[in-house]
Amino acid sequence: MLPRLRNTLSAVLIALACLLVPFGALAAWATYGLADTGRYVSTMAPLATDPAVRDAVADEVGAGITHEVRMERSLRPFVQDAVRSFTRTEAFHTVWDAGNRAVHAAVLRAVRDGDEHAVTVDLAPVTAQLKEQLAHDHVPLAQRIPVRHTEVAVLPAADLARLRKGYDVLDIASFWLPVTAAALAVTGIAVAACRRRAVTATALGTALGGVLLALAVAIGRRLTLADLPDPAHQQAAGAIYDALTATLRTVSWLLVALGLMVALTCWLTGRYGPLARRRRGSAGPAPDPARRPTRVRA
Repeated sequence: MLPRLRNTLSAVLIALACLLVPFGALAAWATYGLADTGRYVSTMAPLATDPAVRDAVADEVGAGITHEVRMERSLRPFVQDAVRSFTRTEAFHTVWDAGNRAVHAAVLRAVRDGDEHAVTVDLAPVTAQLKEQLAHDHVPLAQRIPVRHTEVAVLPAADLARLRKGYDVLDIASFWLPVTAAALAVTGIAVAACRRRAVTATALGTALGGVLLALAVAIGRRLTLADLPDPAHQQAAGAIYDALTATLRTVSWLLVALGLMVALTCWLTGRYGPLARRRRGSAGPAPDPARRPTRVRA
């Protein structure tokens, strides 16, 4: 195979491999990170201490209590302060973890089992713990808070079909995209006329893929916060988004660091390696054009 043809084929294969790197990382993150209930709960657990998240939860819970109890307007600020106080207790951490686990398990079960009904979560256990805490703090009308089985819709039935298709695609892509990217990169390096240059190109392309991945995470954050119906909760939503994408950001910068390190290593070995020194030494000193051989006449 001609060197030019080999280099062209190598460039195409390496470009495809580097293009698949950020998509493979996204698919693996969604499948093995977001789709695992234990990892999801562990990721969300520290947010129970985030002030923005606590305030957002207190606003929603307090509004729901005052709506259910229909208490006097003068007592609503007192109840709101009591709920905010509750979000700073260890009991809230337990409620937060239990709620996240229940919601995630319900959504995942509906996606995997093919149920066509809306995903709902019963808030009665959460309400019971909150009522007990408020009664312990001697909050007026705490005993009047109704503890009933209230099914709250987490995911409408109309969105299940689209989510299920996306989950199936990600489940397949999370394995095959990284494998395909690795196979294309190895093949591209193998067919290249100069393998050191091919490795350097692969490393730089991987670093570029990491940059694109980090850029995609940043753009996704901006778009997510811009689409919120309540701008007052943007700070809490930002904290949740950052927690969920922390692993993805780490992977992106690892790709950048690894790619640049390999590219630098290839450049240094090509410039100062033993083979390069041997080639420079075998060339010998350049002839001096000012010194011409003297002809001897007979």
